Amino acid sequence: MSVLLKNYARKKISFSKGKGCYLYSSTGTKYLDFVQGIAVNSLGHCHDHLVKTINKQSKKLWHVSNAFTITEQERLAKRLTQNSFADFVAFQNSGAEATELAIKVARKYFYTKGQPKKNRVLCLNNSFHGRTLATIFASNNKKSTEGFEPKVDGFDHFDFADHKSLEKSITKRTAAIMIETVMGEGGIKVIPDYCLKGLRKLCNKKNILLILDEVQCGIGRTGKFFAFEYANITPDIVPIAKGIGGGFPIGACLMTKKVASCMGPGSHGSTFAGSPLAMSVGNAVLDQILKKGFLKSIQTISKYFHSELSKLQSEFPSIIKEVRGLGLLIGIKITPDQNLFVKKLLENKLLTIRAAENVVRLLPPLNVKKKNIDEAIAILRKVCKNFK
Repeated sequence: MSVLLKNYARKKISFSKGKGCYLYSSTGTKYLDFVQGIAVNSLGHCHDHLVKTINKQSKKLWHVSNAFTITEQERLAKRLTQNSFADFVAFQNSGAEATELAIKVARKYFYTKGQPKKNRVLCLNNSFHGRTLATIFASNNKKSTEGFEPKVDGFDHFDFADHKSLEKSITKRTAAIMIETVMGEGGIKVIPDYCLKGLRKLCNKKNILLILDEVQCGIGRTGKFFAFEYANITPDIVPIAKGIGGGFPIGACLMTKKVASCMGPGSHGSTFAGSPLAMSVGNAVLDQILKKGFLKSIQTISKYFHSELSKLQSEFPSIIKEVRGLGLLIGIKITPDQNLFVKKLLENKLLTIRAAENVVRLLPPLNVKKKNIDEAIAILRKVCKNFK
């Protein structure tokens, strides 16, 4: 009998090894993995460059305190700022931690400006920003918050695609608006470019900070280094994680010089964040993602994937209602029971994962090949026929 806490509905399957797009169970069965740790393994399983980097660094140095200068950390921070809007980076261990820091920075910024009551963060209803007490109440999803009251105060909410609700929710106490550029757990819902542009203008007008949560959609997942780049805007704060570590736990909070100025020594910290081992892995991931043509290749292969999924939707309109997403952050909204559909895909050796609104997420590694996509489409077609 397992003595693990029952906070996951784990499937009775375990994996012994993985390579690229594939996982192999302890019984030797091969699966096409389009979960990849929920958009975490950006370069697939056991990428040669990452394996080599981990082996090399593990023989030199794993961890030292942030009380000292960590050269691998400095290098990764510089590369992130050189390839983004940011002027400063603070490393964390996860997306939830990075989002927590984003919230802290927004509050502290206005505190140092002599506006301590300007400390509330406006978020989308039924979003997802993590599992800490603060981030579940920022997300305002009943499934996540139920039983964890009293409510963590400081958050207000508006509905997706409801501009009147947004404007009505802004008060003199609003310090920041925080949204996922592409809502992941919420159903793979892309915030349109014109909405992001409008948000930036609104924040400028109302003296509000714009926080774009790119934990799931950032670091190449959409075909741009960051998803907000499609809208050609500049946020103030961006928490990231997942893909930057390629499977190793790394988070970070990126910010402009303007907001970073409020954070001095002692204002935030983390024991494990930014270790030489973690930072070496992050740098190895960027070695690949920042290669000339890599992001363009994601745009090309994702266009093919979306096209094939659209054909599948036309073939089975009563099964697939909608194809959603951007780049390789993809969801299909289906009519059959979501759990049963995912189970049938699993039985046919395709690993997928659910999202809200009866959406099935498809999250291949960023270096996925056409043949892997064709294999996934063939399995999806077979399963759709079973539900017809």
